Amino acid sequence: MRAIILAGGRGTRLKPYTATIPKPLVPIGGEMPILEIIIKQLANAGFSHITITLNHMADFIKAFFGNGSKWQLQIDYSTEDRPLSTIGPLTLINDLPENFLVMNGDILCDLDYRAFYQHHCQNHNDVSVSVYKRDSKIDFGVLQYNENQLITQFIEKPVYQFDVSMGIYCLNRRVVESLPKNEPYGFDSLMLDGIAEGKQLEAVPFPGFWLDIGRPDDYDYANENFAEIAQKLGIDIRH
Repeated sequence: MRAIILAGGRGTRLKPYTATIPKPLVPIGGEMPILEIIIKQLANAGFSHITITLNHMADFIKAFFGNGSKWQLQIDYSTEDRPLSTIGPLTLINDLPENFLVMNGDILCDLDYRAFYQHHCQNHNDVSVSVYKRDSKIDFGVLQYNENQLITQFIEKPVYQFDVSMGIYCLNRRVVESLPKNEPYGFDSLMLDGIAEGKQLEAVPFPGFWLDIGRPDDYDYANENFAEIAQKLGIDIRH
C-alpha cells in the first residue's frame, strides 16, 4: 500500500512555532514531530511506501526522515518549485499505483488507515473522503427576521454541526491523470469538478478521534493532553 503525505505548506497558522522549523516537524508534547507520528501509524497499518510532497523547508524534512529505513518502510520525496495547493502536487509523482492514500501532514487521528484504503478499493471509488462531525460555535446572538425586518427568532451563541473533510482521502490514479501537470489544483476543485463530471465520490464517516494540528487551538489541546492522545493512537509516540 502506498501513501502520499502533503507536507509542503508554510504553517502560517502555527506561527511562531513554525518560524524556524517546518510545521510537520513541530513536536507534540515535546516528544515527537507530528509527521513522525503519522509515519509510525501508517507503518503499523501496513503501508510500505510513503511519498512526502515538499516545498517550504524541504531539506529539513528530508534530513529528518531520510529513506524511511528507521521505520522499516520506503520514503521518497516530490518537491514543488512553487505552491500547487493540495491536489496539484500529485501530478508530479510519475509512479502512482492504481489506488493510494493521500493525507495532510498535520493530522492526529486513530483512523484505521488500512480499512479505509481497502474500503476505497472494494467500492471502486474515484475518490473516498474521510469525514468527521465537527461542532462550530457562533460567538454571537443570531437573529432571524421576516421581510418587514421584524425579529422572529433569536438564538444565543448557537452551535452548528457539519460534516467536514478530515484531510485524509483515497484516490484512484485516473483522477490524477486527468489533471494538468504542475498546475495549482486544490481539494475544493477536485470535489466541485468531480460532482459536475459525475465521478464516484464517497464520504466515509469517521466517529473516532481527530485533530487538525494546523489549527492553533487543536495544537495546544494536543500538547496539553499528550498522554491521553498517545493512548488513543495506540502507539508509543516517544522516541
